[in-house]
Amino acid sequence: MKFNPSQLETNQIYKLLSGSVVPRPIAWVSTISNDGILNLAPYSFFTVASRKPPMLCISVGPGVGERVGTVKDTLTNIRDNGEFVINIATTPLGNELQKTAEHVPAEIDEFAEAGLTAVASDLVKPMRVKEAPIQMECRLEQIIPLGSDYLVIGELIMYHIKEEFYQESYKVDLETLRPLGRLANQFSENKDFFTLPKEDLE
Repeated sequence: MKFNPSQLETNQIYKLLSGSVVPRPIAWVSTISNDGILNLAPYSFFTVASRKPPMLCISVGPGVGERVGTVKDTLTNIRDNGEFVINIATTPLGNELQKTAEHVPAEIDEFAEAGLTAVASDLVKPMRVKEAPIQMECRLEQIIPLGSDYLVIGELIMYHIKEEFYQESYKVDLETLRPLGRLANQFSENKDFFTLPKEDLE
């Protein structure tokens, strides 16, 4: 089978892409509004954009069932304040993460709504998720409109990791981390790590 994206609806090509580009890491993005309301939302279009200076990027667009062109609270807050935090979600935090994916009014504190603890950042105004093992404070570099979405690029200016997840020589203990990944509309725990080549891959 083959599909021409120009002949498909947005949601149809999205389903094919989100089921093919897997597993995807999840950026649990915390921001703050001009009125001081805390916002927290997960984004699985997320990756490293640069090593020097270190930069991370997320793609923000309308959610399933939302009108194309809808502006997310996350994007509004980043535009207004130029700062955000990327928290790394783990399998034990999956239910709380899913709670923050729900559509709620902008005046709702999504940390409180999900039963999470907000802790102050060192260099930015948005709060960090205390329960998350890794939190990365970012300052906005640029926002690039791309079709129906916006690519948000931020420079990493402070990195936090809980001691039990840190290995010497600046490595993360992935077995302990139990990072949560996104596959289409499902989730997976990244585990059973191995190096290549491996004889018994089948």
